[in-house]
Amino acid sequence: MWLAFVRSGPGVKAQVHVMPISGGESWRVTEQPFGAAEPVWSPDSSRLAFVAQVEEARGNEEDAKRGPRRVTTLRYRWDGVGFTGERFAHVFVVDPFGDEPPLQVTEGDFDHGGVAWSPAGDLLAFSAARHPGRGEDFFSDVWVCAPDGTGLRKVTRTALTATQPSFGPDGGLVFVGADPGDEGRRLIAQVGVWSVPVDGSVPARRLTDAELHNMPSIGNERLAVPAKDGVLCAVENRGAVELLRVPYDGGEPVVVVGGPREVRGLGHAGGTTVAVVCDVSSPAELVAVRDGVEVRLTGFGAGLEVLPIEEVNATAPDGYPVHGWIVRPEGAGPHPVLLMIHGGPFAQYGWRVFDEAQVYASAGYAVVMGNPRGSSGYGRAHGAYIVGDVGRRSAVDLLALFDAALATGGLDASRAGVLGGSHGGFMTTWLAAHHGERFRAAVSERALNAIDSFHGSSDIGWAFPFDLYGEPSTWAHQSPLTHAGRITIPMLIIHSEHDWRAPVEQAQRLFVALKLRGVVTEMLLFPDEGHDMSRSGRPSRRIARFDAILDWWQRHL
Repeated sequence: MWLAFVRSGPGVKAQVHVMPISGGESWRVTEQPFGAAEPVWSPDSSRLAFVAQVEEARGNEEDAKRGPRRVTTLRYRWDGVGFTGERFAHVFVVDPFGDEPPLQVTEGDFDHGGVAWSPAGDLLAFSAARHPGRGEDFFSDVWVCAPDGTGLRKVTRTALTATQPSFGPDGGLVFVGADPGDEGRRLIAQVGVWSVPVDGSVPARRLTDAELHNMPSIGNERLAVPAKDGVLCAVENRGAVELLRVPYDGGEPVVVVGGPREVRGLGHAGGTTVAVVCDVSSPAELVAVRDGVEVRLTGFGAGLEVLPIEEVNATAPDGYPVHGWIVRPEGAGPHPVLLMIHGGPFAQYGWRVFDEAQVYASAGYAVVMGNPRGSSGYGRAHGAYIVGDVGRRSAVDLLALFDAALATGGLDASRAGVLGGSHGGFMTTWLAAHHGERFRAAVSERALNAIDSFHGSSDIGWAFPFDLYGEPSTWAHQSPLTHAGRITIPMLIIHSEHDWRAPVEQAQRLFVALKLRGVVTEMLLFPDEGHDMSRSGRPSRRIARFDAILDWWQRHL
């Protein structure tokens, strides 16, 4: 048995390597100029399919740096990736034990990914946007072809965002998908599992509940694996990420791995399911489930000192329940307290060891965090509630949760701060402007502060604001920057210079607006980093970020 994996090194592009599963020396099986990814074994383990970018359409890399870029589509760049349309990801097949070079299976100015083999090894399935207008929407389709590239055909009908196809035991296809609306520009949608015959004879059918179930993005993918009796998939549920088995006929799903924890990885073979799970005591453990019996395989979290997470439930003024947590420092208190707000907004905090909360609580600050309306994991209606009135409606739930946390005791409301990133930064700026009397200081990070300029400067700005903020005539009033004249509390603004999701001008405009009014304001800019710097940036810069935030609280709380 063999193991295929991707390895990179200093100055070396990632390439596919193979080694015996029992150990020993590995060997490189690809030499792609721009690297290789997504290796997948054929059922008989004789071939590997993988994805790699081909040579740039406009010349070599140096030419691309020197010359101008001719932009003709709305989707021309992506945060953390760069400018698109200069090279394209294609499917390749290679014999890892032979000497023949990889065969390029797909062609054209299209990106392909999410490769899967059919059980018989006679078909490859993958996701691609090959339709006219693909640069103006988020539609994508499932395609199939033979391993030599012949017989290419589209399976789905360009009505969904269709990704990560895989073959079920009967040879049919399942995939991860969402409905991006009639124009294909909706970004906030419940992601689920769908099925479709391999011949595409009928439209795709959703297997997961469109109202209840949303599949979170873990890394760059969603977790969905076909099994004998249904599709195994990870879905959000009130701060947890459960592993469900959803029958192929769309029947009632069965919880395979549940409880107050998050499933973060998944594999299935021979009737056994193996999952990576994290909870409030460990960042990651392996569990195996067979015949309904779960066995924990690892103990990586043993000896790890983490502060406990405490559930808190609040009630908004309209009677709606708001769910969240407190992470407290050691000791009786009263402790200074931070209201921490997640991004998205269609995302969730949950039952896991969260480095942000642990760092701040270990430094002596209680952390309150939760999932107000607008978050995912509580159903479609919960997530959609804030549309068109984002700041005001989100603030109501957040402050209700904050008050409920304060009522538990041991927290010092006179030494409170507010912080958040992305949408959390949006809400931090909003709360500083509209409810600044509740807080002594704020940290607004990678925030969207001005919807009008975000609309033109963000990689998703041409689509995202309509979906969340509604009509453009309301954008100015909904923008935190419009209300910056009301901010009086000290504000630390953190941003990355290469952030293309919420471009750095969003931070600069807020900084200038506050500085000109004499508000105590600092701006911390990180070079060579994108929107996800706090999660995937260079470790030294992530540490520097924590140091700066802790210094800010030490000075102002």
